[in-house]
Amino acid sequence: MDDVVLELESVVKRFGDNEVLRGVSLALHRHEVVCLIGASGSGKSTLLRCSNLLENIDGGSITLFGQPLEDKRIDPDQVRRHVGMVFQSFNLFPHLSVLDNVLLGPVYALKRKRADVREEALDLLERIGLRDRADEFPDRLSGGQQQRVAIVRSLAMKPSLLLLDEVTSALDPTLVGEVLDLLTDLAHHGMTMLIATHEMNFARDVSHQVVYLEKGVLVEQGTPEQIFTNPQHEATKKFLERVR
Repeated sequence: MDDVVLELESVVKRFGDNEVLRGVSLALHRHEVVCLIGASGSGKSTLLRCSNLLENIDGGSITLFGQPLEDKRIDPDQVRRHVGMVFQSFNLFPHLSVLDNVLLGPVYALKRKRADVREEALDLLERIGLRDRADEFPDRLSGGQQQRVAIVRSLAMKPSLLLLDEVTSALDPTLVGEVLDLLTDLAHHGMTMLIATHEMNFARDVSHQVVYLEKGVLVEQGTPEQIFTNPQHEATKKFLERVR
């Protein structure tokens, strides 16, 4: 289908003798939100990293915007200009202001003029309620505010796909909601997202598809209603019983 943004076919990834992804197949369509759930070590983060060429795969194929990522002629930096990735840790540059953190990608990677993108960046900060903190340094912000800035930094690149790796796991529980609210807003505005998360209620409410991974195997995939109300596999049932 021409609306497929990302497609994994029988993807295998090994670290030494440890097979972290074991034949995973998955498709993500335009404007779709897919949540990856599963215990720590199930392969969620590795799947995201392989989808952004941060890791090379050992078998199968990954196609991004119709282009096979195994093609040696592909420039990883060109790929990443269209794919935003947000990690567990905020990875903001501590010596740069909030605004400069957001401007970094468009100015240095996309070669846009700072004056042209400054207002766009301020509008993004306005969207997350932090325009008035644009000139402050990251250490003056709460963890939830820093993570929202990290997400906005990715959005400033105008990505076609956003990959998010457990973006609330490093946050104090009281700050999780403000980050999830931003992701919910992005989902409602049609952003294509692949999200590894431990937040089951968020996955239920926002995603179009939920994928359960266990020990590198895609055990079950379905709509949130199917997965959370009537899982078909015993492993999925046991996992959901543990996390509820």
